[in-house]
Amino acid sequence: MATVPVAPVFGSIKPSQKQQLLETNYLSFTDGNNDFAQQYLPEIYEQEVERYGNRTLSGFLRMVGAEMPMTSDQIVWSEQNRLHIAYDGCTHSAGVADDITFPVGGAGATFVENVISVNQTIVIMNPANGAEVKALVVGSVTAAGVASISVKSYTAANVAPTIPQGTANLKIFVYGSEYRKGTTDNDIKSVTPSFTQFQNSPIIIKEKYAINGSDTAQIGWVEVATEDGTSGFLWYLKAESETRLRFEDYLEMAVVEGELAAAGSGVAGIAGIAYGGTQGLFAAIQDRGNVVSGFVAAGGLGTFDNILKNLDTQGAIEENMLFLNRSTSLDFDDMLATLSAGANGGTAYGLFENSEEMALNLGFTGFRRGSYDFYKTDWKYLNDASTRGAMADNPIDGVLVPAGTSTVYDQILGTNIRRPFLHVRYRASEADDRRMKSWLTGSVGGAYTSSLDAMEVHFLSERCLVVQAANNFVLFTK
Repeated sequence: MATVPVAPVFGSIKPSQKQQLLETNYLSFTDGNNDFAQQYLPEIYEQEVERYGNRTLSGFLRMVGAEMPMTSDQIVWSEQNRLHIAYDGCTHSAGVADDITFPVGGAGATFVENVISVNQTIVIMNPANGAEVKALVVGSVTAAGVASISVKSYTAANVAPTIPQGTANLKIFVYGSEYRKGTTDNDIKSVTPSFTQFQNSPIIIKEKYAINGSDTAQIGWVEVATEDGTSGFLWYLKAESETRLRFEDYLEMAVVEGELAAAGSGVAGIAGIAYGGTQGLFAAIQDRGNVVSGFVAAGGLGTFDNILKNLDTQGAIEENMLFLNRSTSLDFDDMLATLSAGANGGTAYGLFENSEEMALNLGFTGFRRGSYDFYKTDWKYLNDASTRGAMADNPIDGVLVPAGTSTVYDQILGTNIRRPFLHVRYRASEADDRRMKSWLTGSVGGAYTSSLDAMEVHFLSERCLVVQAANNFVLFTK
């Protein structure tokens, strides 16, 4: 039987009393046979199509950090330095055999002091070829910004056969001491523990939504379901809801991407205005942490093992979280596909109350390598086309964040305190809490604060990010 095409013309449309698929009640605006007078006949979908899914980007800091109030324009914390005595950049003197020299002096966190005492025992290492000599210190002096220690080798007549005179970029560290019977300890240098101070300053983040009084009287309701869990028929309040969601994303994005204003920069040079910026997560890791470039599946395991070796030299935090873009996440999957779970011990989900189900519900998959547990998840911020996912060659591929807390000295409290490695500080006092403020102004929508024939919804926050022990963080870049 032949199929008759449905091609109604103007005037032939007749409503049916029942929901029947007839030629006479079919309406088409795409074939040019109907005019504008029939625009009110079709049924209009009231529900908004969520073509981009969940558009919010925040949540990263809620997973890995905490938020705490502060009262000052600056947050200052101190981090402990290493326990043992070691020096880089040493040179086996070309003029005096068995003398090791290294520069001292400087200011602040870069200050170097010679604290090696006579009768201490040291290891002298040459990273270029792996050669090393164990020696006894028989003299230690400092003059004109250069420290010089005289040593005697334990294994040869002098140091030169193993490490030639003039060899630079040596490393040395103290591993003990040896004294003769009946001697005094007058030559022992007292070592005063030092610490390194860091600071960051909060920035003020603002957003506003406004609608005039006339537009609020228009009936244009749309059924919506937004990312914050609200649903129902909204019009202008939907726009306010989206403004709020966007502002909440800014609260996280600002402290992830934040940059301190460098001396001589355009921001710092704005006359009469103090724009100082704030140090965000990426900037802190690039400044004080570890950066891995070009992590790919082809050499992934070897590259990843190098990361583990570097973590061994730092805090060696057992549990770590990986927040990655899509391509790097797939590289990790390819790398893990070559491993045997039995050979690598599986994964203990201690970070998630030892519940694999909880980890999976939060979007994390775990694996163990060496003595470390890693929990991997995609970071939407790096994939979203309206942020860092907009560029195919986005230089940031992901970040490794240590789980747990660290101990630091709080300058305000005057005591050692435990804080998450990554946490947000926001301005707050008894008079004003600036974690996230919102208020209405104008003369519409319940606000009667001015003669403005509009409703304005204001949002404000003042905050900064504290990245403690950044030497335990890893930033993956192109």
